[in-house]
Amino acid sequence: MIERQEIGTRMSKIVKHNGTVYLCGQVGAGDTVTEQTQDCLARVDALLKQAGSSREQMLQAIIWLSDMADFAEMNAVWDAWVPEGHAPARACGEAKLARPELKVEVIVTAAYE
Repeated sequence: MIERQEIGTRMSKIVKHNGTVYLCGQVGAGDTVTEQTQDCLARVDALLKQAGSSREQMLQAIIWLSDMADFAEMNAVWDAWVPEGHAPARACGEAKLARPELKVEVIVTAAYE
């Protein structure tokens, strides 16, 4: 069975299937990469909790940066956020994001029970 939460015309924020939760891409508010990453990851936390999961259950993360020059700044926030011993499989690349002010977007897949 597939369960969708916060369903919109274009996407669902959460899709659960067979023990796996898929979150839509999350962006954050703020002027800097640090602020946007912190806000973005707080939104990921909230969606994981809503889905019955947590950052300890992350399986994969895909991160898009509008400029790879921000890689180290984003990683400083990411590394402090990921629980030790629970780092997911991860990819990070550069992409033109949906709005010019966006600097980072994170897509997370996790397990749930």
